[in-house]
Amino acid sequence: MFKHLILLAGSIFIMTAATADEAKASDPENTITMEVSSGGTVTIGLRPDLAPGHVERVKKLTREGFYDGVIFHRVIDGFMAQTGDPTGTGTGGSNEPDLKAEFSDENYQRGTIGMARSASPDSANSQFFICFTDTGCSFLKSQYTVLGTVTDGMEYIDTIAKGEPPANPDKIVKMQVAADANPPAKAASAPAEPAPADAAAASTEPAASGEEAPAAPTEEAPAAAEQPATDH
Repeated sequence: MFKHLILLAGSIFIMTAATADEAKASDPENTITMEVSSGGTVTIGLRPDLAPGHVERVKKLTREGFYDGVIFHRVIDGFMAQTGDPTGTGTGGSNEPDLKAEFSDENYQRGTIGMARSASPDSANSQFFICFTDTGCSFLKSQYTVLGTVTDGMEYIDTIAKGEPPANPDKIVKMQVAADANPPAKAASAPAEPAPADAAAASTEPAASGEEAPAAPTEEAPAAAEQPATDH
């Protein structure tokens, strides 16, 4: 009976964890699809629970089309693939202000996505990197903001051209927030009554990028085995 209770408790724990993962995966507002030139589409689950400011920045830039056409300018086998610099040099970024660090105790593993920065902790802007293995980026823990993780399509990251920079770099063909790809249908409403002839006309306006990469991803990237970086 005691063993049965232990197994039952374990089952409840597994079901709870699975439910939590499914809930994250089913959140289109915090899911990004990234079509890459290496041959397919990568799905990214963002982590606003860990880095709300960085998540909002990446979603904003994604919605502006900032990342479309940007190359992977620093790709180190066994370490990480870095992108997000429109200049392709590792020293560029967006016109947005740099972000305050949101470091956490989240482990860097295969598929983990971190924000690149320069020597200053509060210098992340638009560049990010994707880790290739469970151990290659482990030394970056609590030093670079974890933004999210690849939930599908990691095989397309594995085949991205390697180099610093690659001779023939791969690129992000298109990035999109999943919620924008399939917006919820609007409920039908009754036709509006015509406005009086002298009524003022209504107007709407559309709502409205840096840093370097990791050497350990950094702007002015450190040595290959170091970390991601980004330069301003």
